[in-house]
Amino acid sequence: MPVFPRRQASLEPGGPPSQTAGVSVRLLRARRWVRLGRVAVWGALAAGPAALVIAAASPEPGPVVQKTASAPRPVRSTADPSGYAELFVTLWLRSDSRSEERAEVRRLRAMAPGVDLPEPREGAQPDVDRVVAVRSARLSGGAWSVTVAAQSGGQVRYFAVPLVASGRSDAGAFVVTAGPARVAGPSAGRAPESAYRVTVPEGSALSSTVSEFLSAYLAGVGETERYLAPGVRLAPVSGPGYQRVEVEEVSADDAVAKGPVAKEGTVVRVQVGLRAVDALASWPLVYSLRVSARDGRWEIASLDAESAGRGHRAWGAAWDQPTAAGTDQRTAGGAL
Repeated sequence: MPVFPRRQASLEPGGPPSQTAGVSVRLLRARRWVRLGRVAVWGALAAGPAALVIAAASPEPGPVVQKTASAPRPVRSTADPSGYAELFVTLWLRSDSRSEERAEVRRLRAMAPGVDLPEPREGAQPDVDRVVAVRSARLSGGAWSVTVAAQSGGQVRYFAVPLVASGRSDAGAFVVTAGPARVAGPSAGRAPESAYRVTVPEGSALSSTVSEFLSAYLAGVGETERYLAPGVRLAPVSGPGYQRVEVEEVSADDAVAKGPVAKEGTVVRVQVGLRAVDALASWPLVYSLRVSARDGRWEIASLDAESAGRGHRAWGAAWDQPTAAGTDQRTAGGAL
């Protein structure tokens, strides 16, 4: 079988026209690729210094800040150590450093491990009648300072007790960190000006209503329900009642209380000073009430809880009042 050799394109001039045209196209393409290669090389050379300038001008990355674990916070107790300080002062005043084996001293050591104890004189028997905390202040780092009044005989002494919370914040555990310090008692405060500036005359409609109501409430003279506004329920006084009630003064915050019953829906706040007499003594009590006018008479609407800062209140009752939504709202009076 004959083998025909591959035809080579002739580069010599004067060859066939088809061969000459094909060679020209190849040369043009080759020259174009050469030009593109030169452009790419020059572009790379030009981009080198420019990239160097950009890198030098760009800001340096900031240092990486690693978060450190926060220090443990001191225990902040939500409980007030006043009762703890009262017990400590009671045990401390009765203790004797020469009787470490006594149960009271061991209890005291558990409350205040490093506190020095008093040394009573020979034959003396220290005692305390009553101990009451009169002031407590929360300091930083879970520390507290409680001022305690200790009554013994006819004397009253005041001690400042330093404490610190220990354990969980809600456990109410405390430790006395040092012995008590004898301090001055709290200074007497100035009473605020009373809001009850209108004197209600004796025998007036309002004075008669509150006098009869308090006699029924405290001494059982009559029924209290007839004096209450609709929807108001009054719990009775616990314990034995009084033999009689003597109203001494009635004052109000509005001059409308001095005359006849005001127009329908009028509300007046009243303060009543009285003496409740029983087999032991005559007790001065003060009640703050809220009265309202309805159907030509005054009715007891509630104890006035807002009057706590404007006058003293005696222990009152719990009142159940219907609110606008029809539910019961309970307001309690208390001794201050």
